[in-house]
Amino acid sequence: MTKKYKYTTVLTIAGSDSGGGAGIQADLKTFSALGCYGMSALTALTAQNTCGVRAIHAIPPAFVQSQIQAVMEDILPDAIKIGMVHTTALVDVIAEILQQYPGIPVVFDPVMVASSGDRLIEEDTIQSIIKKLFPLATLITPNLDEASLLTALRIETLEQMYEAGSEIMRMGCNALLLKGGHLQSAQLSSMLFRPNVEIGVYMSDKIDSNNTHGSGCTLSSAIACYLAEGIALTDAITLAQDYVHNAILHGKDVITGKGHGPLNHFYNPYKLTLHELV
Repeated sequence: MTKKYKYTTVLTIAGSDSGGGAGIQADLKTFSALGCYGMSALTALTAQNTCGVRAIHAIPPAFVQSQIQAVMEDILPDAIKIGMVHTTALVDVIAEILQQYPGIPVVFDPVMVASSGDRLIEEDTIQSIIKKLFPLATLITPNLDEASLLTALRIETLEQMYEAGSEIMRMGCNALLLKGGHLQSAQLSSMLFRPNVEIGVYMSDKIDSNNTHGSGCTLSSAIACYLAEGIALTDAITLAQDYVHNAILHGKDVITGKGHGPLNHFYNPYKLTLHELV
């Protein structure tokens, strides 16, 4: 009898980057590079390139719902990554579906602030995200700008990172990876907060590169991939941090566009992982 197999599957619910460096394009590249089969549900279309965003076109929430349901009912994902969720209606749609699948790990990268520092979502959407999506996510992965928006705190030191992370955890998170890439320091420092567990600190050397566009999307997607493979959260974060570090390192001398270029997602791609069906 011929053996049958399945792939490790990951769904991204996020916006599209026409320049290919961030959003679902970065997510799908990451899934493929790490041996996972990727699916997508688009929340928004952007007209952008390496120099910036020119326009955003929102996808109607009912159609976002249809995309997610179509995937969930046919190819149930082993993990879910969530990116750009910019309206309360989208929050409601996503939360309603996630509540039906409590066993699937969810990594939520709350895209709230543009690279320029411009705020991307309104206050009522932020409050809806905190109330409805934070409790459903296995892990949330904000950067310091987003953490500042969530807490109204200034974050310029490791001590202020700790204070902000503790404040966000009190909002009802299951786990928080606070990314410290914007700190003015020689090393990158990220902090993992979990209830009643000592804070984990992840350190790595900064790479002098103009090509870091999409690094946040890539990190959250990589964590989702490793969780989909059944790897424990702390180990999944370590592996994902290593992947992003190397993707930046191997892409730092490449010129793609006139602005901030992408990572090299395929510096060492895996084959699609096969799991035998029994």
